[in-house]
Amino acid sequence: MRLRNVPGAREVMVENEYVFTEPEGMKGTWHEVFGNDNPVRIEIGMGKGRFISTLAAQNPDINYVGIEKYSSVLLRAVEKQEELQLPNLRFIRMDAENICEVFGAGEVDRIYLNFSDPWPKDRHAKRRLTSRQFFARYNVILKQDGQVEFKTDNKDLFDFSVEEVKEAEWKLTACTYDLHHDAALNEGNVMTEYEERFSKAGNPICKLIAKR
Repeated sequence: MRLRNVPGAREVMVENEYVFTEPEGMKGTWHEVFGNDNPVRIEIGMGKGRFISTLAAQNPDINYVGIEKYSSVLLRAVEKQEELQLPNLRFIRMDAENICEVFGAGEVDRIYLNFSDPWPKDRHAKRRLTSRQFFARYNVILKQDGQVEFKTDNKDLFDFSVEEVKEAEWKLTACTYDLHHDAALNEGNVMTEYEERFSKAGNPICKLIAKR
């Protein structure tokens, strides 16, 4: 799907107090950013921000950082945050490959991956956010008991992800190919925009939770 460019979006990102556009070197400082020692949880590829904004509103004692590389998409989340002004929510405009330059060792409590780009060509496999290469990055920034939660409607990507968890020598603590009919895993589930759209179209939603 071609992303629609929104004129002025990049400038808004640079000037907005909730957004970091040059976050390199910030690792180890996130508790200072939020002004407390609460857990830090991140969503990589947050899109328009519905998921992470909802979590931040529901859990004021947890800090959330949404990561999105496209200014035109991130703009929608920023506009919503301007209305909500949630003190425990910040955004980063960046490519996820550089995540270890932004978060320090053990600084992140949980990582959410929702409906990530499948990068369908085999030669691009390492770009997938559930590849073993990305799990190596998560291994650095996650606390020892931290976890990665991944949702998608793309079965091929999900099958790949299940295998990559094993190749990365992590373990699956939960796995379902039909989240909305799994009473245990679906309890408290917060839907993304994509999740609601795909579910209404009859697509089953897959979810896994991985730990070291």
